[in-house]
Amino acid sequence: MYSLKELQELIHKEIKELQTGDEPKGLYEPIQYVLSLGGKRIRPALCLLAYQLFSRKEPGAEVIFPAIGLEVFHNFTLLHDDVMDAADMRRGMPTVHKKWDDNTAILSGDAMMIKAYQYMSMCPENNMSEVMKEFNDLALGVCEGQQYDMDFETRNNVSVEEYIEMIRLKTSVLIAGSLKIGAVIGGASQRNKDLIYEFGENIGIAFQLQDDYLDVYGDPAVFGKNIGGDIVNNKKTFLLLQAYRKAEGKVKTELDKWIENKDADAQEKIDAVRGIYDSLRIPFLSQTLMNEYFDKSINALLSIDADEKIKEDLRQFAINLVDRVS
Repeated sequence: MYSLKELQELIHKEIKELQTGDEPKGLYEPIQYVLSLGGKRIRPALCLLAYQLFSRKEPGAEVIFPAIGLEVFHNFTLLHDDVMDAADMRRGMPTVHKKWDDNTAILSGDAMMIKAYQYMSMCPENNMSEVMKEFNDLALGVCEGQQYDMDFETRNNVSVEEYIEMIRLKTSVLIAGSLKIGAVIGGASQRNKDLIYEFGENIGIAFQLQDDYLDVYGDPAVFGKNIGGDIVNNKKTFLLLQAYRKAEGKVKTELDKWIENKDADAQEKIDAVRGIYDSLRIPFLSQTLMNEYFDKSINALLSIDADEKIKEDLRQFAINLVDRVS
């Protein structure tokens, strides 16, 4: 059996050798380019690991191609996200719409979505209906989550509950769906399919909550990006939403002042808003909620009736995913 790291390496190799098409070059070269930028290949590796968990076999073409479909889909969403966000860089390289143009990025992204369906349909025929339903559900969920995220940018009354639902759709359903697709092809029982989905869904929410926390309180050298970007951009994260839920009187007035000030010095704003978070015990509340979702995830995993060694690999993945402070 392969470990998660070995499965990531397997997917890296398969993606590198993947032939997505030749002509017209203007359509296929951007696809090859975006797939060549790398990434951790977590979602397809989780699909393969879930397959091993229930089939007790090393993965073959019947699950490798659907796993590749998940990675192609994930990269398609990133390509279109970069257009929507007007992002210049992705994984240290120019984004597709900067290297080519917006129209190319949109059309090549559309082709990637179609390719994802082609690879997904290469699953065993007896699993086709369930696999395609799961893939459709996760694909639509990601789109719904993205729309909610866009809506939140112009709304001043976003609740914490709405935010959790948004990150569940935008982040978690792809992780959970990847695991469940591997479980379906691996022959898991309905109970185990539901549990592996629950594991992925909750660890995805825990991950995003930790990501929000680290954007304010993490070590830049470890976190991999500058700290405080969410504060500078007034991004409606759990921390900001919870601060507005708890702030009263002078504290709320102070928070409003910094959020509404578009010309504030970035570091001053970061320091001031972080100070407000500290006074309201927002870091404690953030970590407490993250731990609640992490515990839900692990409890679901431990309830699965399957290979204990692979379950331990998934448990370590969950720990590593949220423990990125130091």
